[in-house]
Amino acid sequence: MNISAIKLSIISMPLKQPFHTHLGTVKEREAIIVEAIDREGLSGFGEGVAFSSPWYTEETVATSWHVLTEFLLPLLKRNPVSHPREVFGLFSGIRRNHMAKSAIELALWDLYAKQKQVPLARLLGAEMGSAPFGTEGKSPGAERDLAGMVEKLPRVDRIPSGVVVASKDEAEALEQTAKYVEEGYQRVKVKISPANDYKLLSAIRGAFSNLPIMADANSAYSLDDAERLKVLDELNLLMIEQPLAHNDFIEHAKLQKQISTPLCLDESINSYSDAVMAIAFGSCRVIAVKAGKVGGLGEAVRIHDFCKAEGIPVWCGGMIEFGISRAHNIALASLPGFTIPGDLSSSSRFWEEDIIEPEITVEDGWISIPRAPGIGFSINRKRLEQVTLREEVYRFN
Repeated sequence: MNISAIKLSIISMPLKQPFHTHLGTVKEREAIIVEAIDREGLSGFGEGVAFSSPWYTEETVATSWHVLTEFLLPLLKRNPVSHPREVFGLFSGIRRNHMAKSAIELALWDLYAKQKQVPLARLLGAEMGSAPFGTEGKSPGAERDLAGMVEKLPRVDRIPSGVVVASKDEAEALEQTAKYVEEGYQRVKVKISPANDYKLLSAIRGAFSNLPIMADANSAYSLDDAERLKVLDELNLLMIEQPLAHNDFIEHAKLQKQISTPLCLDESINSYSDAVMAIAFGSCRVIAVKAGKVGGLGEAVRIHDFCKAEGIPVWCGGMIEFGISRAHNIALASLPGFTIPGDLSSSSRFWEEDIIEPEITVEDGWISIPRAPGIGFSINRKRLEQVTLREEVYRFN
């Protein structure tokens, strides 16, 4: 790929409104931006999605920076790659640190697609503008999740958009939901915990009887709460995401046998083998795929392909990302197994001004798939400079 340099930048930006989960509140978002530059001066961009503190995974911005500068970049310099798919194997001797690895891999996918003059979505396998979106990948256990949804999906020139409601206050959650429904979002995900689950979800369901709603628990429950979660069956939810421990498969499988609502695993899925294990154990009926969490787009596509072959629906999860990571997610979510609207909202959902241009927008519940080479968005260099806290250039020649 003829890489001449890789530039790392730590950026920080306040959210337009706080993002609440039972694990804590995010008011400001840091991230690492990776720019891979080839010898012709062409640039590809990736984004490291670790948070500032280890509340979601063990990785943080600080640990990612350390692993990138001390291990991954020197390894890449010593072992030039000709295709982004080689990166995951190259980095396999370094345990986990998937978000740091993904930051580089995403940048190389963008650069490679630009070098080949093709949209990233097409490079990943999307049949843009020709293949029906969402017509495959359903399983018998997921009919009610997808009922009335798949038939609405058109050819792959756009993808359906979902959004997250993350508020502890019922009135605020209803207000947010009403706003998002008015904006056309096709699916709402509601953050829950034992402190607010049924009351919050039933209020939203009562106000929006036909709205596709899913609940995200971020491991707020134990198997002892099975009866409490079973009560949620009456609300006709698409799914309950990660109700039990972040690294669990066995107890999720036990819980799934006790409730009708499909379970989805997110935090438990950190690799291809995790997805295989989850399906083998019957731990879930749906899987959330996050490229940053599994080590990059290559592994995310492998998980998609496996789940599609097994008839397990997948959807693209979000990480309160900036536009670069979100652009990669748009390309990933264009693949046919992504039959459920993902956490793919507009740039304005979180940011007063994003670091890409044009910013990502949602039109009547849909996001257009860019047709320009690579991720299909330009970098707003002025905005990137404004929000950069630290930067370093690693030269390869």
